[in-house]
Amino acid sequence: MIYVVATLMIKPETHAEFIAAATACIKETRKEPGNIAYDLHESVTDHSKMVFVEQWENAEALVPHRAAEHMKAFGRVVVKCLSAPPKIEVITPEKVDVR
Repeated sequence: MIYVVATLMIKPETHAEFIAAATACIKETRKEPGNIAYDLHESVTDHSKMVFVEQWENAEALVPHRAAEHMKAFGRVVVKCLSAPPKIEVITPEKVDVR
């Protein structure tokens, strides 16, 4: 299992446009094979900071996700909304013995 954490800084005046595009993208992404969870979060201290937290069965599931038409459509909107380059991290759960 892997997680993707994508942090995007958006221009405040594009908030509504970004949310509309993200909503459509999230709806379609959740239908993709290998997707376990795909959620968008907004910072409570900086409303221009948006964070996607994604959970996938494996890294292979990301290949068709990145090429999906809904991701391309989202990308065309996001490029106009960003105020800084996105930060995308792929992480895996650490196996910690908590006994």
